[in-house]
Amino acid sequence: MRTLTRHILIELTLVFAFALTVLTVGVMIWFVVKDLLDHGLPLLEIGLLIPYLLPEALRLSIPATLLLATTTVYSRMSGCNEIVALKALGISPVTILWPVWVVAFLLSLLTVWLNDKAVSWGRLGAERVIQEAIEEIAYGMLRTERRYESPHFTINVKRVEGRTLVRPTVTINARGSTPGAMIEAEAAALHADLRENVLVIEFHNCNGEIEGRLRASFPDYRLEIPLNDTSWGGQAALSPSCLALWQFSEEIAKQKQAIERRKEELAAAAAQQLLAGEFDRLTGAEWDRRAAEAANMEKTLCRLRLEPFRRWSAGFSCLCFVWVGAPMAVWRRNRDFLTSFFLCFLPILIVYYPLLAYGIDGAKNGTIPPVAVWTGNVLLLLWGTWLLRKVMRY
Repeated sequence: MRTLTRHILIELTLVFAFALTVLTVGVMIWFVVKDLLDHGLPLLEIGLLIPYLLPEALRLSIPATLLLATTTVYSRMSGCNEIVALKALGISPVTILWPVWVVAFLLSLLTVWLNDKAVSWGRLGAERVIQEAIEEIAYGMLRTERRYESPHFTINVKRVEGRTLVRPTVTINARGSTPGAMIEAEAAALHADLRENVLVIEFHNCNGEIEGRLRASFPDYRLEIPLNDTSWGGQAALSPSCLALWQFSEEIAKQKQAIERRKEELAAAAAQQLLAGEFDRLTGAEWDRRAAEAANMEKTLCRLRLEPFRRWSAGFSCLCFVWVGAPMAVWRRNRDFLTSFFLCFLPILIVYYPLLAYGIDGAKNGTIPPVAVWTGNVLLLLWGTWLLRKVMRY
């Protein structure tokens, strides 16, 4: 039995390592090209991004490549009648299946860790690289497209001469109670101050306007924009999805306390207005704003509760995929491993991932419990158990 187990593990490792390398390189290239197109990153910064993108690529690649390796090994064994020979000797198919289950369990734990690192370390690190290169990114896009845009502001120029922006127009979007603004100038220059964590734009002979209400002229003006506002991923550090797993219990407790304090404040404010007879203020814009803030705090709590369930369920998709793929390959008795792979993977694409997405969206909104993200895993386990019974019986 040790020889058979060693043979299975060696074959599984070889196929898995090759497929994982190919798929991970492909995913990495896709991520690099995407960041190159989205941000116009220089070549050096692309190289710095790779370590931060690797956990993201691996967590996407491992479940699919493990399924491919499993169907490859067991399809070959079944197609060569090795499984039939083992049964004729009175050896249960479980004897050759348990090694891949152990490997899948260990890789599931690794994938949970990668899920955690990809969002809590990888995304923040990639964002930091982009922020540190924001000066070169902005100049590069302004030279080629004469426009640089982020969620919070936009820069348009007539042309770029060296490090000088000629006839720049900067539009700052309104945010909450802060009005939008527009600045036009004869020339400007920008640089990133990493110590202060701001992007500095220095204007020469400029005119400023605040939403059409106030207009002024300045010979020189210095505008500082937080680096977090200079890219589309600038709010990642504030998102519950970018916390590490060990932080969630503490953050959930803090969020619950904040919600209780907000409820007490709202109750006290409502009582005060009722006693003062200010009934119209209970339905005014200020009260609506407070109610919206309280609702957003509840949504944040739902997201904090969801994340641990999501990461563990996504990580243990490795075990669930293999639980289906191994008996499927044995049951079909066909050396065509690609057919076995797609017979497993297509239902996973059609059922598992939509159920996972539905569970995530519902749990974020608080309409369903966060444990619902495990629904797809449970269905795969039931399917695999049914296939395993057929393999054991026939």
